[in-house]
Amino acid sequence: MKHLFIVGCGDIGRRTARLAMEQGMSVTGVVRSEKSARLAEAMGIRPIVADLMDSDSLDGLPTAGSLVLYAAPPPGGGMTDPKVRHFCQAVTSGEEPTKLVYLSTSGVYGDCGGARVTEETPVNPQTARARRRFDAETTIRRFGEERSVPTVILRVTGIYGPFRFALHRIVEGHPLLDEREAPCTNRIHADDLAQVCLAALEKGKDGEIFNVCDGQESTMTHYFNAVADAFGLPRPPQVSMEEAKKSMNPLMLSYFQESRRMDNSRMRERLGVRLRYPTLEEGLAASVAEMKRTDPDFFARLRSLSGSLLA
Repeated sequence: MKHLFIVGCGDIGRRTARLAMEQGMSVTGVVRSEKSARLAEAMGIRPIVADLMDSDSLDGLPTAGSLVLYAAPPPGGGMTDPKVRHFCQAVTSGEEPTKLVYLSTSGVYGDCGGARVTEETPVNPQTARARRRFDAETTIRRFGEERSVPTVILRVTGIYGPFRFALHRIVEGHPLLDEREAPCTNRIHADDLAQVCLAALEKGKDGEIFNVCDGQESTMTHYFNAVADAFGLPRPPQVSMEEAKKSMNPLMLSYFQESRRMDNSRMRERLGVRLRYPTLEEGLAASVAEMKRTDPDFFARLRSLSGSLLA
């Protein structure tokens, strides 16, 4: 039986684990909290509660002969990712995995001015969070080379899906950039990302990089408007770039200041992934349906919150 070891077994990890277990794999996942451990255990995942910032908590990880999906985000602040370093250092000699897939970000390409981006496009990380991700990529690559472990990098675009929507920004009326000025962005549904993760673990070859997106190009403004419509909320106001620089928080502004048109041809052709949700409209409809099924009271709470703020 193949064993999948997920480092950072959150939403994407659990979705990947579900697919893996359907194929007969056993799954272990590193989580940070007892709550996450209970969620994992309820699915049949063996949880390990550990803190990747604390190297002493990483003894005895079940890496030997395992397929490893590293899905933990870097810590906030700085230009490096100590979590990845701690994980790599925790893998003792003779306990190497059979393959290591790392979830990175398309942000490592930086602002490409709306140009089409392939895996051969030079990296140019311009934000601290993108630099941390590229540092992690570099650490993973070095680990693979030194320990003879095949490594695969997934450069993932904006992830959306059930309970992953920043609805508070819409409810609170945070402004968006004027649609006429908004740059091109890309995204992927959480279930499709899980498909890609499993395909990369099974089919990805050493040194390969894959751009991960659904291939539908739009803007962040279009995305938030579509989410507002799907949840029956008023669309947020729009402001010019000049005004956005004065009123928008730095993180959100940074998303509006980079533009890329991601090419997912390699992902589709090499990994053979057939997307369940190739358009935002399909993915939103499925997400709303799943949320209604798993938390029927959520929408009543959302209506109550939005009504009180708009009153």
